[in-house]
Amino acid sequence: MITAEDITRRAAIAEYQVVGRPPETDLESLVQLAATMCGVPTAVINIIDDRYQHQVAAVGFEPSTCSREDSMCAVVFQQPGQVMVPDASADDRFAANPFVTGEISNVRFYASSPLITPEGVPIGTLCIFDDRVRDLRPEHSRALDLLARQVVDVLELLRLTHDLGQSNEQLAQFAGQVSHDLRNPLMAVSGFLELATDSPEMANAPHAAKALARAESAAERMADMITDLLEFARVGGAHPRRMPIRLDELVGSVVEDLDAVIAGTGATVLVDAPVEVLGDETLLRALLQNLVANAAKFSATGGVEPRIEVRAARVSAGVRVSVDDNGPGVPVDQRDRVFNLMERGVARDVSGLGIGLSTCRRIVEAHGGLIGIEDAALGGASVWFTVPDVRAGDRA
Repeated sequence: MITAEDITRRAAIAEYQVVGRPPETDLESLVQLAATMCGVPTAVINIIDDRYQHQVAAVGFEPSTCSREDSMCAVVFQQPGQVMVPDASADDRFAANPFVTGEISNVRFYASSPLITPEGVPIGTLCIFDDRVRDLRPEHSRALDLLARQVVDVLELLRLTHDLGQSNEQLAQFAGQVSHDLRNPLMAVSGFLELATDSPEMANAPHAAKALARAESAAERMADMITDLLEFARVGGAHPRRMPIRLDELVGSVVEDLDAVIAGTGATVLVDAPVEVLGDETLLRALLQNLVANAAKFSATGGVEPRIEVRAARVSAGVRVSVDDNGPGVPVDQRDRVFNLMERGVARDVSGLGIGLSTCRRIVEAHGGLIGIEDAALGGASVWFTVPDVRAGDRA
């Protein structure tokens, strides 16, 4: 029967992605080093799940897979500390094992150090053995333990590399999709705006000319935003620019850009954010644009006169910014999930692909902040985030 420990171990092993694949060069180097330092002909890294022992790197023989029942290491790998047996044929734990009896091999000397993940999950061993009876000197024993820890370090590095590779691939795909879906239509809109602005009729229509000028300005800002967001996606958002930003001015500009959206919902917007923050203006603009646009859309579904409030205040973590609405709110059990890519809340009738809040979280985390959702005093949702206070830069 599979136990909870087996399920945990299987999940930990799966994250390393070394089972069923060609041996990693770094792991092969470590088993070679273990054999050389300890003066034995054979060494192996064994990964052990609830059914099998997987030899993911070996020296002295070709790595393979055997049943857990046949494994010598499966008997001891969950025990703390190193195991050293001068003569396995004289040890009750191993005397009948096929690796000792000659059915598979003729192991006599056996020693192993457990592989323990940073979370404390035993997943296998670094094992050395010989077909003759012998002992292990203290310095060699210490070396085997040290190399076992190095094996885990390499496995962790492999896991992080896999995760980063998947993340970068997804970001590249996302960046390409954004480029195709947003940049090209925006260029067309900008072209039409330019033609309209240059037409002779605009000389006699000052109000229309002013509106077109605002639209052109908004289109230029959007083009800059797309360019910077694509770069943000490509580099993973690790290094946003840091510069002082008047938050009330930035929010005011965002509200102006969203004038048509807000007017279409009939929402009123209150801005109370008289603070300076330290961050990337383009990314924070995109963040606030997402949150204010969401608030406008969802407040319009609440059955009351739509209202949005954007407030900011200094807190110990920097500056806390909240965007509140009086819409239907977000259920508690969905407040974490809606920040995942392609996830949406309960209001399925509201348009959107579910990438906005995921982007918001990436931007906030790139600034070293936090983001979350609470109940708003207005009755709807309060989406809040923290960003660095400009005064923190003065203290650095």
